[in-house]
Amino acid sequence: MAVFTSVSEDDARALLRRYQLGELVALRGITAGIENTNYFLDTTQGAYVLTLFEVLSAEQLPFYIELMHHLATRGVPVPQPQTLRDGTRLTTLNDKPAAIVTRLNGGYEPEPGPAHCALAGETLARAHLAARDFPLRQPNLRGLPWWQATAPKVLPFLDAGQAALLNDCLQEQSAFAATPDPAALPFGPAHCDLFRDNVLFDGTFESPHMGGFIDFYFAGCDAWLFDVAVSVNDWCIQRSTGAFVRRRLQAWLQAYHAVRPFTAAEKAAWPIMLRAAALRFWISRLYDFYLPRPAQTLKPHDPRHFERILRLRSTQAAPALPQATA
Repeated sequence: MAVFTSVSEDDARALLRRYQLGELVALRGITAGIENTNYFLDTTQGAYVLTLFEVLSAEQLPFYIELMHHLATRGVPVPQPQTLRDGTRLTTLNDKPAAIVTRLNGGYEPEPGPAHCALAGETLARAHLAARDFPLRQPNLRGLPWWQATAPKVLPFLDAGQAALLNDCLQEQSAFAATPDPAALPFGPAHCDLFRDNVLFDGTFESPHMGGFIDFYFAGCDAWLFDVAVSVNDWCIQRSTGAFVRRRLQAWLQAYHAVRPFTAAEKAAWPIMLRAAALRFWISRLYDFYLPRPAQTLKPHDPRHFERILRLRSTQAAPALPQATA
């Protein structure tokens, strides 16, 4: 959510004339993140977020926008895309595709406790089930084909040990994808980027309330277990080491399992899926770190964080998923 494209107050006023959202009150850029341009947009009728899409094409965007609309109408706490006067939910601003969505209440918790993890796990399971009848289909654009295409671009920046780790793990994921096992995993629209800073909470630390999930612009159809693995690899770890914090992990997985029980196929695939989730973000952070795009405000994440996690997931036994019911 860096500011790649400048938006003036006059730009915002002109944009708002395409909606029925009132008059501009305030506009300020959001500097966190690395993929899209985002602004807080306050009007006389409410608080919103304006997003200009820097990578995704206008042809790709309906999946994300309509998925959020679909989930919001089914009671899942996500930003609600706003409808323009012409009945659409996508427009353009400064030659970029753009959308306005409602701003959710709350803030993200940088050091979540078990209660936060349980709320996040429960809500993700609800989102997966609510998306079962979503009619649009789009693959996870940062899935295995992207890893395979991007790895050669980052390998020149790695030492021999790092290159061996990346190649070995990528070969493992490619071999797994060629087996019948992935087809047995529950599959559908998934967030694919549910890190701590993409979930908002109200309430207190001891008694949090779910504010909602944000930033769906890496979403795609994938194994739901991959979505879970991405999440717990961030939510349920010690940041300094990448090791799981068992109380957080147990709370997260049990809460998810209570809404959508894990299957026997998912239990078998869990270790390799944890490695897949770590590999995906190690590759993307290597790419963003060594081959960044120009931006006014851009702070790429340290790729060594997910290198550490991937090494742990490759050398330590995976904690078991909750037992699937018969």
